[in-house]
Amino acid sequence: MQSLEKLLKDAIVYGQPRTRRPWKKILILVEGIYSMEGSIVRLPEVIALKKKYKAYLYLDEAHSIGALGPTGRGVVDYFGLDPQDVDVMMGTFTKSFGASGGYIGGKKELIDYLRTHSHSAVYATSLSPPVVEQIVTSMKCIMGQDGTTLGKECIQQLAENTRYFRRRLKEMGFIIYGNEDSPVVPLMLYMPAKIGAFGREMLKRNIGVVVVGFPATPIIESRARFCLSAAHTKEILDTALKEIDEVGDLLQLKYSRHRLVPLLDRPFDETTYEETED
Repeated sequence: MQSLEKLLKDAIVYGQPRTRRPWKKILILVEGIYSMEGSIVRLPEVIALKKKYKAYLYLDEAHSIGALGPTGRGVVDYFGLDPQDVDVMMGTFTKSFGASGGYIGGKKELIDYLRTHSHSAVYATSLSPPVVEQIVTSMKCIMGQDGTTLGKECIQQLAENTRYFRRRLKEMGFIIYGNEDSPVVPLMLYMPAKIGAFGREMLKRNIGVVVVGFPATPIIESRARFCLSAAHTKEILDTALKEIDEVGDLLQLKYSRHRLVPLLDRPFDETTYEETED
């Protein structure tokens, strides 16, 4: 946040690079959940800075919409903030909604302007009716307007799966990035040579994983990325965790010096650490 504040100050003080004229608009672009880090944006602080320096805020909710917050409305709902404070809200229908396409939300003037001036809106073909019906039905389900509690149960199940999976990986001794509530779980491999090895070893055990290396990450911060779903049962997660544990020992991926201690007398999502003897 200090870095963002410095950037805003510099943009206001110095203006445009060569002419030094003031900028007409300053736009802050953030993601809800960062797809490679698994971290949730500190939105309250970003909104406070936006208001302080009179900037605009663009929020990309590709991974957070339908997955975060008590009612699944994304990162704004997770922090209990007012959606009016976000000028442009963008998201995708490909993840939580299981369809295709995406959306942009904002003030009426903005949406009208995009509809008439944006190339992707003017020249693109519209979504097919079955895809639209899938999106509408998914939304109704998540919002509880379909007369069932399925949407709410799925959101709670996803949160439980996320915490369980992250806690178990930490207990095994892996280094995991991101926020405890983030369903995107990056497991650090670090060495570029281990990217292919981890992917192939997991595939041998009938588990397909997404491995990520340079240039999507820094060259020595290679990682495997797991995206959890509400459809995963505890048995599925335990099967995957058993294989990850095995491959972790084989490829020596358990870099963490802080092992999580599995205590029976502590609450579900609390964490206790102990130093391992290195």
